[in-house]
Amino acid sequence: MKPQLVVNPDRCTGCRACETACSFAHYEEFNPQRSAVRVSIFTEQCFFLPVVCLQCSDPACVAVCPSGAMHADEINGGFVVLVDRERCVGCHMCVLACPFGCVEDDGASSVRKCDLCDGDPACVQACATKALDYSGVNSLASTRRKALAERMRLEEGWR
Repeated sequence: MKPQLVVNPDRCTGCRACETACSFAHYEEFNPQRSAVRVSIFTEQCFFLPVVCLQCSDPACVAVCPSGAMHADEINGGFVVLVDRERCVGCHMCVLACPFGCVEDDGASSVRKCDLCDGDPACVQACATKALDYSGVNSLASTRRKALAERMRLEEGWR
């Protein structure tokens, strides 16, 4: 299975190290506002959710791009939607089209989105709790099944 960036919100502590690693990898500054990954923080529920481009197989951002700046490619065996900043005309149609809010204005007449760091995502490297993983989705499903079984075992007093 081709690798994908997968999120396991049960493991996220809200440290936002992924945001700073992303901004440093792309802009050489520790500035979460310039990150392509965002950690949504729900304080009342004590819940944290890293939100990052899903690299859709039929990306709406690519479909609406009038200049062809948004395009899909394969990098290191993984599918990725990229932005050609030279071709971007700054219309922000891709920002409006993304149903997950993962394409943002970069403040320099172009847009910013996750490019998977050429197949070695900085956010994954920075995530100490492994809330972000760059692998196949089947491995995440297996991890979640094991975690569910462990919770059931503890709650029910199984041995």
